[in-house]
Amino acid sequence: MTAPWKSPADNDFIVARWLACRYHAVMNISNDDKEASTLNPHGNTGSFSAFLKTYGGLFDEKPGAAEFIRIAWLQTPFGPMLAGADTEALRFLDFYDRRAIDTQIASLRRTSQMPIARGDCSILDELRVELDAYFERRLRSFSIPVTSPGTPFQALVWRALSEIPYGETRSYGEVARAIGSPNASRAVGTANGVNRIAIVVPCHRVVNADGSLGGYGGGLERKRALLELEGALPPGL
Repeated sequence: MTAPWKSPADNDFIVARWLACRYHAVMNISNDDKEASTLNPHGNTGSFSAFLKTYGGLFDEKPGAAEFIRIAWLQTPFGPMLAGADTEALRFLDFYDRRAIDTQIASLRRTSQMPIARGDCSILDELRVELDAYFERRLRSFSIPVTSPGTPFQALVWRALSEIPYGETRSYGEVARAIGSPNASRAVGTANGVNRIAIVVPCHRVVNADGSLGGYGGGLERKRALLELEGALPPGL
């Protein structure tokens, strides 16, 4: 597929739209029906109602508490995402068909000690605005507040991820050295893999030392697409 621009600097919006279309072509996703644009591992189409049929037991119908995590369904050029926030900060963001999303949501409930239910709030409104700008290449740094409880080591890794600049990547070893644990590359990979706030805490910017993509819970094609969107895809990939 040939890109419809003379250089990537000509029109970032056109570039971003082209990359999204190419991602959909690679993944054999139709843009005609946004509610049914992808398939999850259980064969359900990518809509919130289908997701709830499979994972509804993870959520509370009636929170029964003044404060709870609001869960919303977001459409993005690279597939639907599930977002969770309270009134203070973003607590969860990931592609709905990522590996072990049920484990991630269970971890969110356990660490937050709050009910999780369908809902909306100003934090999620802000997230929608920032994600739209990100996918259109108009935003390079998110300002939305986030909170993601974890172990002290996980917190160090996630903070280091947030410091990787847009348009750049780091190896697992480089992240390990950045947090003062040069021999902890494998542990960094584990912490990277359980990051609960995709894109905003950019775990997709961590690659193998040889420049290969490494892993990504949302799938390697998405990781490739996100890095290409940011102009950070390693040569040869």
